[in-house]
Amino acid sequence: MKPQGALKGVAKTALGMAMVRAHESLRGDRLFDDPYAQRFLDAAPGAFPEQPATAEDLAALGPLTSLGAVFAFHGVLRTRFFDDFLLAATAAGCPQVVLLAAGLDTRAFRLPWPDGVRVFELDLPEVFAFKEAVLDGVDAVPACERKAVPADLRASWTGELVAAGFDRAVPTAWLAEGLLLYLTADEASRLLTEVGELSTPGSRLAFEHGGIADPALLARARGMPAMDEYASLWRGGPGEDAPGWLSRHGWRPQIHDRAELAASCDRPIPGPSSGGFLTAIRTGR
Repeated sequence: MKPQGALKGVAKTALGMAMVRAHESLRGDRLFDDPYAQRFLDAAPGAFPEQPATAEDLAALGPLTSLGAVFAFHGVLRTRFFDDFLLAATAAGCPQVVLLAAGLDTRAFRLPWPDGVRVFELDLPEVFAFKEAVLDGVDAVPACERKAVPADLRASWTGELVAAGFDRAVPTAWLAEGLLLYLTADEASRLLTEVGELSTPGSRLAFEHGGIADPALLARARGMPAMDEYASLWRGGPGEDAPGWLSRHGWRPQIHDRAELAASCDRPIPGPSSGGFLTAIRTGR
């Protein structure tokens, strides 16, 4: 089966992250290895005609150089951080994993999961039409029980998840990687409320917190024609009060600074950096 159709809009950003993971996987000092990332890119030739192929090409872009480096760096660091988060959560007693807006994530295939883990992936039907065709084409075998659940997270999705076998009585590790930025504050609050309603005490949650880059650099990105396709999709997400919101809704949050994580990985940050990642443990319904 061949991949059907081109990924567009928010769905296309999943290909951009696949490109970041493919490049990182080629490094001798890589922070993770995603053997399927390049397969997705191969299945979508011409998806990024403006995208430089090498670091030298990137440097030639001038104004986009620092921006591209910051976004790629963030993608690499967040992949490693969330890899570690999910493995720690499952080892600590969360045998269910839910990847919200999973995109072209291949953690179900590439991570060394403990026995008995079930991974539920939620995303738009067109994403799975493309993704499953590529994975089937390379005979990819998941390292856990995996369920792909087509759903629009801006609308109804909890019923689809439960119908796929999700057990709300079982502690769950939730990941909203690269998602909340594309939701309004109200949409993000509604999504997190729904996650909370499905989470028994001991469940865990993770997502990005704060800006991907320096505010001035993000403002610059919004004014670049080459970035308009992506920047126009940004809605802001839950905002800086996400830890407070979670605390008021039955979670115990913790902030993880991006600069400290970069230092622990021995990776220099390309330019000014703020923000990081948020994890939380469910304390009550």
